[in-house]
Amino acid sequence: MADTPTTGARYQVQGREGSVLVSLSGRWTLAEGVPSAQPVAASLDTLAASRLGFDTAAVEEWDSALVSFVHAIAASASARGLDVDLDGLPDGARKLAALARAVPPWVQAHAEEDNAVSARVGAVALHAWGTGWDAVEFLGETLQALGAMLRRRARFRRQDLLHAFEATGVGALGIVALINFLIGAVLAFVGAVQLQEFGASIYVANLVAIGVARELGALMTGIVMAGRTGAAFAAVLGTMTVNEEVDALRTMGLKPVEFLVLPRVVATALMLPALVAYADLLGILGGMFVGVTLLGLGTVEYLQQTQQALALRHVWIGLGKSVVFGAVVALTGCYYGIRCGRSAAAVGEATMKAVVMGIVLVVVVDAIFTVLLHLVHL
Repeated sequence: MADTPTTGARYQVQGREGSVLVSLSGRWTLAEGVPSAQPVAASLDTLAASRLGFDTAAVEEWDSALVSFVHAIAASASARGLDVDLDGLPDGARKLAALARAVPPWVQAHAEEDNAVSARVGAVALHAWGTGWDAVEFLGETLQALGAMLRRRARFRRQDLLHAFEATGVGALGIVALINFLIGAVLAFVGAVQLQEFGASIYVANLVAIGVARELGALMTGIVMAGRTGAAFAAVLGTMTVNEEVDALRTMGLKPVEFLVLPRVVATALMLPALVAYADLLGILGGMFVGVTLLGLGTVEYLQQTQQALALRHVWIGLGKSVVFGAVVALTGCYYGIRCGRSAAAVGEATMKAVVMGIVLVVVVDAIFTVLLHLVHL
């Protein structure tokens, strides 16, 4: 059986004495184009043969296109139980074809999908349990390291602690100022829309002062720090994990939690109250900006009303929350960084998880504080 392709690559299939001979001629290159091997493979079913051979004496030029064509035919022949003889190929093509046949085709393993809802719920529950238990162990290691620091036995570099103070404090002033100024302005504007209907625009100062000092100042600063500082911690520690620097610390007898995590947690927990105090001031200024420019309130009048409304306990509640928020943000970022995988993609995934989980935990902790403070009438 002969085939006459329109490209520069030509072949002819002949069946004789229980064997099939595929004769190739012309230019077998990718630039010229090669015919499909499927007709040849299909012809093997019609020819009663037990052996397949090739004749390439008339081939003028070849590249990987020839090897691909031969490999496709040889694979079909082997699947049909034929013996494949590659001796008729050029030396280089014969070696490449033999190598291609020696390596089994890669088949991606697909996990069997289990449609049972109970099985899926169980898998999620087991994963959540494992992650939660691992997080508890990490928290315990951090508390042990904190106890060692209080006893002056913790082993970490003091410059790392100072650098963490700088990164979580001064470096965050700009974004914290912008976000909280706008939050105060938005809160004042939303309150003014309702209070103006009752002729009580002056109470916008009360709303902004208490809302910012007690809740929004600490909450928004915690969220900003989760997206900024928590992500940075996860990326840095994740990169160190990928580069095996964390393993090197263990080899030298240093505890990674004590050497890497503790300075970051302490710095963030101590610096966040200062940032929240700064955020409270900017939030009140944002509310005053709206009150003075849009509501026609006087600056002195607004400040006096703020002073009357803002009890000291509201400020202390916000500052107390901020310490916990700082610890939560730093612990989340460090946890996902230390538990990062061993690839560049794992670093990105760890950073993403640190940001998402940090924000979620900050909001959850704030809700818990709100309920508890309500129960104790504060």
